[in-house]
Amino acid sequence: MSHTPKIGDTIGDFRLPGGHLDGETFQRREYTLREQRGKPLVLAFYPGDDTPVCTAQLCSYSDGLADLQSTGATVWGISPQGLDSHERFARNRSLRMPLLSDQGRTVAKAFGITAPLIGLRRAVFIITATGRLHWKRVTALGATYPPATTLTAQLAELPA
Repeated sequence: MSHTPKIGDTIGDFRLPGGHLDGETFQRREYTLREQRGKPLVLAFYPGDDTPVCTAQLCSYSDGLADLQSTGATVWGISPQGLDSHERFARNRSLRMPLLSDQGRTVAKAFGITAPLIGLRRAVFIITATGRLHWKRVTALGATYPPATTLTAQLAELPA
């Protein structure tokens, strides 16, 4: 297992399939970290669609999306489920951020957050516009998550 990146580390590029609910259409496409250069990015890794804590977390971020985006940031949710599961989750909960599928847990492994039994640890990483890690929170058991207000405050600290 890789180690979790340290604050200030440059985050390597990755590519994952994902989808975004746009009105009634779930737009599927490939997402790359490289495409986000020039603006901050929040990566919210979560263990599973439609589970109680994950649902609360992603709904919180979707509800706070306008504030998060007001900082210039983009928010991506990442979990091991496939795109069909992500589409159902996004539709059932009206989630408005892209949900990316890391079925092989390659990106989770690169971030050092895979875990036996649960698959991956709940983790949030804020990456600067230049691709460096600004802030992170990785949980041991995954029962808690940072609220959208904490993420917004961290994003507000980034240089303009």
